[in-house]
Amino acid sequence: MAGDLILLAAVSLLSAFQHCHFAWLVGKSRMKHKVMPSSATGAPEFDRTFHAQQNCVEFYPVFLVGLWTAGCFFNQELASFLGVLYVFARYKYFYDCIPSVKGRLTGFHLNLIVLICLIALSAAGIVNSFLDEYLDFSIMKKVRKLL
Repeated sequence: MAGDLILLAAVSLLSAFQHCHFAWLVGKSRMKHKVMPSSATGAPEFDRTFHAQQNCVEFYPVFLVGLWTAGCFFNQELASFLGVLYVFARYKYFYDCIPSVKGRLTGFHLNLIVLICLIALSAAGIVNSFLDEYLDFSIMKKVRKLL
């Protein structure tokens, strides 16, 4: 079973390392700007770093649910590819946000597109699984026959 989920697990682990890195950068920025822990405001650069990291944390559950549901019910390879694209988009968002708030939009929009794709694939996979399990009708089998 574990071999069947290796790509999803690898992308999940990569994204977890990325979150650790972002948290470490917030701590580094706290020390640089002398912002005491539990404070969420300080120098503008710290504020942008903290905000970027918090934004990543807020979207993380949606990403993980979308990644695993799309991977298990639709296609692991496609979901994993989108997962790696999401990690890249989060990297772009984070590093473009720190110098200026205006720079964050490209990465943020790419994040939203990837999340929408993962959620759509998840829904399609669940609907197909439901139809196949309870009504003995598989959309995916019909599509494969056509192709």
